Amino acid sequence: MAAKKTTASGGTLRLKYVRSKICTPVKHKKVVQGLGFTRLNQVIERPDTPSIRGMVAKVPHLVEIVQ
Repeated sequence: MAAKKTTASGGTLRLKYVRSKICTPVKHKKVVQGLGFTRLNQVIERPDTPSIRGMVAKVPHLVEIVQ
């Protein structure tokens, strides 16, 4: 099996939900829900994979990467 790529932070992304999904398109709401956010200003950790990075790239106005 191929080795997984890891970043300096151990292969995880810390994401913060900074803006409400009210009055956003349904696709944006589903992306936020798919990332696992349940409330505003919540910080979660997700693995640093291309799929997670793609989801974050779809809603950069709602989610930010924190260190």
